[in-house]
Amino acid sequence: MAKKIVSDIWEIKLANEGRKRIEWAGRSMEVVRLIGERFKREKPFKGLTIGACLHVTSETANLMLTLKAGGAKVALCASNPLSTNDAVAASLVKDYGINVWAIHGEDTKTYYRHLDQVLDLHPEITMDDGADLVSSLHAKRPKQLKEVFGSSEETTTGVIRLMAMARDRALKIPVVAVNESDTKHLFDNRYGTGQSTIDGIIRATNVLLAGKIVVVGGYGLCSRGIAMRARGFGAKVVVTEVDPVRALEAHMDGYQVLPMKRAAKVGDIFVTATGDKAVVSLEHIQRMKDGVILANSGHFNVEVEYDRLKKAAKRSRLIRENLEEFEYRGKKVYVIGEGRLVNLVAAEGHPAEVMDMSFANQALAAEWLVKNHDRLKPKVYTLPKKLDRQVARLKLKALGVKIDRLTREQRKYLTSWQEGT
Repeated sequence: MAKKIVSDIWEIKLANEGRKRIEWAGRSMEVVRLIGERFKREKPFKGLTIGACLHVTSETANLMLTLKAGGAKVALCASNPLSTNDAVAASLVKDYGINVWAIHGEDTKTYYRHLDQVLDLHPEITMDDGADLVSSLHAKRPKQLKEVFGSSEETTTGVIRLMAMARDRALKIPVVAVNESDTKHLFDNRYGTGQSTIDGIIRATNVLLAGKIVVVGGYGLCSRGIAMRARGFGAKVVVTEVDPVRALEAHMDGYQVLPMKRAAKVGDIFVTATGDKAVVSLEHIQRMKDGVILANSGHFNVEVEYDRLKKAAKRSRLIRENLEEFEYRGKKVYVIGEGRLVNLVAAEGHPAEVMDMSFANQALAAEWLVKNHDRLKPKVYTLPKKLDRQVARLKLKALGVKIDRLTREQRKYLTSWQEGT
């Protein structure tokens, strides 16, 4: 008899609270709901197992329910030790019969054990937010790769890792970079990250942003959202960059652009969102003034050198929930959420309206992999543009927004070359 797989969550008694959170988020996820209704009729995942390593939130829960409606056996683990909502995890197990291995605050050993427990179910489709599930599959279970149709990746950091795997010819399965879909990165990365990051900083510190100098590391879409929202709160925004084109964009968008070494001397609050490591290094922290606040909105907790600061500090204490105070070289330095994703550690992540589009893409990516895996090569793909536009149309419909349609004459003009001046 096969060994029974048991979910690992904090407390099943939290299920009632979690169910309410899932239902509330679901009210704002109309596109995911519509896709789920179709999946329920068509059962594209009948007989298949989908293993997901995502942030365990109420929005993710609605994606899991959509996949289950499509006939899948669904297993979920956390993609970050501090982003799990324990009540949501409990509800998924108790109310919806979904295997969940996720506990808020779990240690690194538990985190990787949970990844293994999802892979123990031998999923044909995997979903990632940061590429930990895919990398574990390749590193620890190469024989299992032949069972996998493909995977999908949610975030910029994960796509960076997957592209590196592809360049090294280490990638052995097809992966859909959901992050590259316009209806994901133009909205999730910019509007979702912008709002939820500022939300996390305010919840953790309750500081006034107006008049503060906020230094934003990077000027990709996530960082643009953060800079835009910080300026909206009255902050003076400084951007640091290594890419000359993005630096020029930041300058022409009205932000001051400085190297981090110079920005370190003037900033009051620092937020990173680059996908790289040591964006705020201990050497930068040495230049900072007393009372500086450090936060990270990139996927992994390597953008701020938290571990080096913790080791070098004279003493430390938790001064507020999710806010640590370090005494270092005669000054106080404050770090939010151990340098992990500030919007999920100290707040609730992106609003459901934004995640509706991101998770619609995840659901469609899983369906696309099932339909096309036999002819896909082991490389990184983007979803076809027609699926991107389908998500956009459904979202506009949900919002009650109507748009124009091309006339026959206009379509002809756009596909011809004969007409000129």
